[in-house]
Amino acid sequence: MKQIVAIVKPYLVEKILAGLKLAPLEALSVQEVKGYGRQKNHIDQYGESEYALAFLPKVEISLWVDDARVDEVITRVTEIAQTGRMGDGKIFQLPATTHEAIIDTAEGQLPSRSL
Repeated sequence: MKQIVAIVKPYLVEKILAGLKLAPLEALSVQEVKGYGRQKNHIDQYGESEYALAFLPKVEISLWVDDARVDEVITRVTEIAQTGRMGDGKIFQLPATTHEAIIDTAEGQLPSRSL
């Protein structure tokens, strides 16, 4: 199993998630992040003054995919997210180690918590 991390422009997230609706995913998470890549920052103009904003808003989509389907998912995300302009984002592929479910699989219920 592999973890794919795609950091993309916020306005493309809904389109990417719609494109992945039928993809063979084990799990998916989405979170808002801020950062910068080669463009370092961008200049925003407010009135007659210019302000340099160091971090740009992005969205991180983490996907867990079976090894055999990794290329298919990366291709799909790339086709949707690529606008041809600087700052389109990055895609990382990481090995995913074993995982444990939080629920108690023996009884199919959440584990009891004592205070």
